Amino acid sequence: MSRIGKAIITIPAGVKVNVNGQNIKVEGPKGKLETTVHELISINLDGDKLSFTRPNDEKFTRAMHGTTRALVNNMVEGVTKGFQKTLEIVGVGYRVEQKGKDLNLVLGFSHPVIFKAPEGVELKAVDPLKITISGIDKQKVGQAAAEIRKYRKPEPYKGKGIKYAGEIVRRKQGKKTGK
Repeated sequence: MSRIGKAIITIPAGVKVNVNGQNIKVEGPKGKLETTVHELISINLDGDKLSFTRPNDEKFTRAMHGTTRALVNNMVEGVTKGFQKTLEIVGVGYRVEQKGKDLNLVLGFSHPVIFKAPEGVELKAVDPLKITISGIDKQKVGQAAAEIRKYRKPEPYKGKGIKYAGEIVRRKQGKKTGK
């Protein structure tokens, strides 16, 4: 049995879960999310406990068992606490500023980069070198962070670029003198 797949999700107070066939709707204080589960996985809702079972032990079914449980658990966590990622900008002249809901990134290009906030994601320029991305959908928050980081990934010689908070950039040694 999948260790993740067989773990039971405890639904916290204030969260409503509605199961209709293979469709799951989760509604909480921060918003509502819904998804459709693969037809091989069956959903069991018993009071405030949510569990998932699979019909056989084939490789794909085992994979879908753990994946489904993880996705639904992220939905429950998202509507209660939400998700947040922090990006840091490193480099002389690099900065970010808030333009309404969007971000204006100055990253050494000949033009500023405007990043429009995806639906369901909140972007915030905390200071000129720090961005926080928050929302209830873990996938959308991670995707927005990855797209912003893609404009200027941290380079290995000076470490300039956009990196996740806490990310360690492996540094390379520069040119050696020929002595």
